[in-house]
Amino acid sequence: MEIAFDTSPLGQTRAGTARYVRGLLAELERAPELTLQRHAFTLRSRAVVPVRDVGWYLGALPLLASRADVLHCPTFRAPVRTHVPLIVTFHDLAVLRYPETFNTWTRRYSRVFLPRVARAAARVIAVSEFTARELVDLLDVPEDKIRVIPNAVGPPFTATGEAAEGDYVLAVSTLEPRKNLDRLVDGFRRAGLDGSELRVVGARGWGGIEPIPSEGVRWLGEVSDDELARLYRGARCAAYVSVYEGFGLPVLEAMACGTPVVAADLPPIHEFANGVITVDPRDADAIAAGLGEAVARRGELGREGRAAAAAYDWARVARETIAVYREVAK
Repeated sequence: MEIAFDTSPLGQTRAGTARYVRGLLAELERAPELTLQRHAFTLRSRAVVPVRDVGWYLGALPLLASRADVLHCPTFRAPVRTHVPLIVTFHDLAVLRYPETFNTWTRRYSRVFLPRVARAAARVIAVSEFTARELVDLLDVPEDKIRVIPNAVGPPFTATGEAAEGDYVLAVSTLEPRKNLDRLVDGFRRAGLDGSELRVVGARGWGGIEPIPSEGVRWLGEVSDDELARLYRGARCAAYVSVYEGFGLPVLEAMACGTPVVAADLPPIHEFANGVITVDPRDADAIAAGLGEAVARRGELGREGRAAAAAYDWARVARETIAVYREVAK
């Protein structure tokens, strides 16, 4: 089979969608039955986002992929008409559930095009059962068109390896409204963790969310995967308390590194998380209590999380994705 794969997300982010693309592609390239075509919109300025979303996805990409057996778009940005069967991966539907937490262009694009993308797709991959239900509820996608293939984790996110130094709690997320960083900072301060530092890893997003230059809170910006793994291993615990997620990949990464996690009490987190303390993300006192408990139970929670994360590997994601390709290949 010849698979056309949209790799545009790799040039736009290093967050969860890029991790999904890199992890999946590395395994697909090992599959002897596949030939991969990589196609990407490479311009990165925010000013060209409308050109990407309209010109690339509605015009150029379908033409480039026209000789493949399948076109796979790994995010909801995808064509609405193609010459070959289309597979689209949906990571979440936050833009429809909480449109106010996204910029104006993304809100408008999503309102118009997401229903059309979902209809155009021969199959839709959801990264969690929760996201599958969202697809049915918000986009009226037929259940028999959805395939649930959870995310995965792999090296360098392992419990063995170098650990960063210091006494700190680690938060990993893009700086944008739905990631709930203000409440996390408040909860961290209320926790009173004996002078620990809150280290925040992630790129600037949108919405005016800026790193908080205050005592005890340090923004590290974007870091390499190797450095992020070091930070997970060295943390007293990791915290991920966004108000909405379709999966929650940083939670799984921290688990794989043997780090106890405080996560938002959300349905997709419960699908895979073990050794994780879940809290109400809108309650700073609950976040504070969760951080205290995670630190106190670090060894026990770390072992449980590491064991649970072992079931989620990219080879399994690739096998299940290839099965979807076979279902629809022309």
